[in-house]
Amino acid sequence: MTTARRALRAAAIAACTLMGPGAFAKPVNAPQPKPTNMIFVLVDDLRYDAMGFLTPGLQTPNIDRLARDGVYFPNAVVTSSLCSPSRATILTGQTARNHGVVDNNNSSEEGLTFFPQYLQQGGYQTGFFGKWHMGFDTDAPRPGFDKWVSFKGQGTYFPTEQLSPEKIAAGERQMLNVDGSHVKRTGYITDELTDYAMNWLEKGRDKSKPFFLYLSHKAVHSDPLPPDRYKAQYSDLKITLPASMADTPENNAGKPLWVRNQRNSWHGADFPYHTNNPMTEQVRDYYRTLSPVDESLGRILAYLKKNHLDKNTMVVFYSDNGFLIGEHGLIDKRNAYEPSVRVPMIVWAPGMVPKGVTNPAVVRNLDLAPTFLDIAHVAKPAQMEGKSFLPVAEGKIDEKTWNPGDFVYEYYWEWSFPQTPTTFAIERDRVKYIQYHGVWDLEELYDLKSDPDEMHNLIEDPKWLDTKITLRKALFDELANNKGAHVVPYTRKSSSGLVNRNIDGPHAADFPADWYVQPNLPTKMNDLFADSPAKAKADAEGKTYHP
Repeated sequence: MTTARRALRAAAIAACTLMGPGAFAKPVNAPQPKPTNMIFVLVDDLRYDAMGFLTPGLQTPNIDRLARDGVYFPNAVVTSSLCSPSRATILTGQTARNHGVVDNNNSSEEGLTFFPQYLQQGGYQTGFFGKWHMGFDTDAPRPGFDKWVSFKGQGTYFPTEQLSPEKIAAGERQMLNVDGSHVKRTGYITDELTDYAMNWLEKGRDKSKPFFLYLSHKAVHSDPLPPDRYKAQYSDLKITLPASMADTPENNAGKPLWVRNQRNSWHGADFPYHTNNPMTEQVRDYYRTLSPVDESLGRILAYLKKNHLDKNTMVVFYSDNGFLIGEHGLIDKRNAYEPSVRVPMIVWAPGMVPKGVTNPAVVRNLDLAPTFLDIAHVAKPAQMEGKSFLPVAEGKIDEKTWNPGDFVYEYYWEWSFPQTPTTFAIERDRVKYIQYHGVWDLEELYDLKSDPDEMHNLIEDPKWLDTKITLRKALFDELANNKGAHVVPYTRKSSSGLVNRNIDGPHAADFPADWYVQPNLPTKMNDLFADSPAKAKADAEGKTYHP
């Protein structure tokens, strides 16, 4: 070998050493892995078991497909089981004691940062479609979203709902805020929101960028109203109500006084929403209203497959809270019982997560924001309290290794629905301790391993004394906010709230007699609204009032 050739060979070896191993494994312009698109489908008030693969007779083929081809999390929970606080936790990765959105009555969003803002900084295009339900009842576009379609407050299922015949005749309709402009509603809300979302996917986004789509359904929030095509669905479906709904000494044993009193109230099984509509029929309407949501999901999955996006898109199916259909004599959510805090959760991402897996990890709504950022390779900001569940969803670690810590629950009393007190709870190793603030009542302690239906309160059982003491202290310690303070927040009261009780139902000695009214009155919801001369006039005349 000549001196010149030896010199060239030595230079080449040196260059390879400097550039490191694998420097010539692929050309500089080799294609990089595509970023993962994300679709978050949030249903309102959906029970943990309201899916066809769990409830015989329930028809949810597209939800079932997600579970069949993805990862199902049966122990998913929310840290506050109420619309606005839970949604704020999802968006911020913070608990209610830190984000400050404590009830549905116009809690401020001031100072909050929503995780899609970080996704935008990471190169994602983002779209929000549906129910926001925070921030002084405004439907204005929020930071973090390139596309915005929303409505005020709870919204309505139909365009003419809650409008007088005169207003309908004059052409008025419920409105959507589309990118800052108000547009008249034209159809059933689930269909309409899906149309907007599909139009954005198909025509409205920059297809050179990864996307995050947040589809936030109104369905199946009460009162659930299905579209005409589903009004007769499930007419022959047998509805089995929970055994604990019966008002018996056995069921009432160990239950707090507020639970027994709530039975005859707006959120009770004996006077549900101040009507005499049978619970079985209410459940049927609930299921019927879910069917368009399943259709919506099917449209999204078909689009992904047709456009070859199914291999680099993650779909997360979730609910903002659970829902009771008579357990312990209660309906709705808010409390710390299992049907209230547990939510359906499925993660579908072919090629990223395994197929047909049931994962027992206790994933919280608190963990969603960090996970979405993790998928986008965006660092979790310091204020987020949750933990990415991506490694456990992918099957890289088990739930014990993941270990996000205790499940801590908080609900703050809301004057508009005063039946449920401020509630704090902690679950550790499948043992749940519950305490109530500001009421003279029982604590509760349940061994969920042997008593998943929470029928046997162990709070006074001597064998559980140490556990009770330990969990009491842990709950207090973990409820401290990010300033180290323990604060029970509340919002301004403007009316009595919905306090009435069925005149033919059980009476409680500590409730005023004039709260007992006939069912199905046109005035049944009037006291959700602030007192005013117009409302007083409507009350006196026995008419429904809407401001």
